Amino acid sequence: MTTSEPPRRPPVIANDRTPSPPESLPGAPSRALRMRAADGWERFMRRFEAQQDTGT
Repeated sequence: MTTSEPPRRPPVIANDRTPSPPESLPGAPSRALRMRAADGWERFMRRFEAQQDTGT
């Protein structure tokens, strides 16, 4: 008794849609808010380092 190979599937063709980012959890900050917070933190750190360089 011989068994044949299972039929081969055609390759999956990618569609034109790009995957959307996953929905954030309820109560979690939005991406825009996280980006604003990161930008503010970078500015804060630059000011802090500048103050350390001047000795104040």
